[in-house]
Amino acid sequence: MSFLIDAFEPAFMQRALIGGLIAVIATSLVGTWIVLRGLAFLGDALAHGVIPGVALAVLWGFSPALGAFIAALVMSGLVSTVANLTTVREDTAIGLLFVGMLALGVVIISKAGSFKTNVTAVLFGDSLGITSTDIRNQLIYTSIVIIFTVILYRPFLALTFNEMKAQTLGMSPKLSQAALLTLLSLSIVASFQAIGTLLVFGLLVAPPATATLLVKKVPLVMLVSIIVGFIAVVVGLLISFHYGTSGGATMAVISVLEFFVVMISQSVFRRFRKNNSSSSAKLPLLV
Repeated sequence: MSFLIDAFEPAFMQRALIGGLIAVIATSLVGTWIVLRGLAFLGDALAHGVIPGVALAVLWGFSPALGAFIAALVMSGLVSTVANLTTVREDTAIGLLFVGMLALGVVIISKAGSFKTNVTAVLFGDSLGITSTDIRNQLIYTSIVIIFTVILYRPFLALTFNEMKAQTLGMSPKLSQAALLTLLSLSIVASFQAIGTLLVFGLLVAPPATATLLVKKVPLVMLVSIIVGFIAVVVGLLISFHYGTSGGATMAVISVLEFFVVMISQSVFRRFRKNNSSSSAKLPLLV
C-alpha cells in the first residue's frame, strides 16, 4: 500500500495525476469517434502537426496551447482544402501535411537551440511539471470537449454508422467533420502538457480501441475508455515515480499494453471455451 501512497504524497505527483486524468477524459471522448470512424491516421498526423505552432509559441513567447490549437486548425483546414480542390485522396493529403508540418517544426527547433528544452517538454510531455494554471486550462478545454460531444452526439453517431442516412436527415458531413477536427484539436491541446504532442496519440487511440474489444455501445465505449485511460495514468505515474522513467511515455506504453492484454485474454478465453464445448459434445449421452 505504501507503494501507492508514497508516490502520490508529493504535491507535484498529485497535480500530475489530476492533469493526466483530465487529459484522459478529453482524449477518450474524441478518440472514440476517431477509432469508430477509422480516422486514427488523421489523429496521429494532427498530433504531430501541432509541432510548428508549439515551437513558434515558445520562440515568440505566447501560450504553447494557443500555438498548438492554431496549428491543428491550420492543418485540418489544409487537409480539407487539398482533398476538395484536387483529385488527391484525403489520406494522401494527410500524409503530405503530416510530413510537411512535422518537418517545419523540426526546422524551427533546429534554428533556435536556446529553447530546445522547453519545446522538448511540450513534445514529450512534462507530467511531473504540471502547474495549477495548466490544470485550470485543461479543465476549460476538456469542458468544451464534453459540452460539444453531448451536443453533437447524434450527428457524429449518424455520420459514423450511416452517412447516407445522415445526409437525407439534413446533416452535413463536411460540417460534422470540421466539428470533429476542432474537438480533436482541443483534446490534443488539453493533453500535451501531461503526455506531450508526440505521445498523445497513445491516449487518443489505445483506450478507445481497448474499449471496443469489451463493449459495443458508443456511450459505454467512451466510459470504458475513460476507465482504461485512468488505469494507464495511475500505473504510468507509479512506475515513473518509483523507477525514474518518463511519465508521459510510460502512460502511453501502459495504454498500449492494456489493449494487447485484453486482446490476448479474449483470444485465450475464446479458445478455452471452444475446447470445452468440443469436449462436452464428445461426451456419451447417459440415459
